[in-house]
Amino acid sequence: MRVSTEVADALADGRPVLALESTIFTHGLPRPRNFEVASEAEEGLRSAGVVPATIGVVDGEPTVGMSSDEIKRLSEDDSVVKVSQRDLPIAAAKKLNGGTTVAATAYLAHFAGVRVFSTGGLGGVHRGASETFDESADLGTLAKVPIVVVSAGVKSILDIPLTLERLETLNVPVVGFRTTDYPGFFVSDSGYDIEYRVESAEEVAAIAKQRDAMGLTSTVLVANPVAADKQLDPELHAKVLAEAIEASHKAGIIGNDTTPFLLDYIQRETGGKSLEVNIEVYRGNVALGGQIAKALLAS
Repeated sequence: MRVSTEVADALADGRPVLALESTIFTHGLPRPRNFEVASEAEEGLRSAGVVPATIGVVDGEPTVGMSSDEIKRLSEDDSVVKVSQRDLPIAAAKKLNGGTTVAATAYLAHFAGVRVFSTGGLGGVHRGASETFDESADLGTLAKVPIVVVSAGVKSILDIPLTLERLETLNVPVVGFRTTDYPGFFVSDSGYDIEYRVESAEEVAAIAKQRDAMGLTSTVLVANPVAADKQLDPELHAKVLAEAIEASHKAGIIGNDTTPFLLDYIQRETGGKSLEVNIEVYRGNVALGGQIAKALLAS
């Protein structure tokens, strides 16, 4: 693993660092918005006094703190692969370029000593998992990596109540940022509740500090909803989601093809509105993650 000089120096000096994933610009957003959003996130953090640590795999080398040139290169690479935690040794041996998922990013961030990671939406339990056993590797990793992860819940295309049940079983604490309504990524309220809320970045830092003192090893998961005035219209969201699921069944879409099919359908049928919500979600989570990174150092 390679840690950039900027990130290594910040960690050594006790300055705040925030980990960022790379699948958002390798697989999640269209060109050229993908590079623009990734660059904007890094610039915003630096202006707030936080060092960005964008994580990806470059020519087989897991990298914590990608350069702007490396981000641009991967954002334009048609052959870039999606790398989860299990794929890291394969990508390394084959010298691949890879965008890291939540699982791989969280693992590499912790391995490098970065304590906070902001993403968009988590992976979770898929609809129909009682028959397919389709569950994201993100959940298993979050149960074993003691960092703080900020997300806007899980994508609404997933089985949200079962995902929350799995997080409980895996002993992953979930707190809502100024809410007990669990967010559904495109919408601020998925319709499901969580037990605890926090009011500030400092309160998140206090929870993480207590977790560490108790020797617990799971992620503190912060659910940060998109602002109500920035969300996808809930009625439109429910309608298009139902149509997307029905279309996937008719087309015989299964396995790893399901998520990209559903998200692409939703983007088309909302006239690109879901894409703009996706970007707003990410901006909000990056900003909050930066605040938490600062609060952790002050606690």
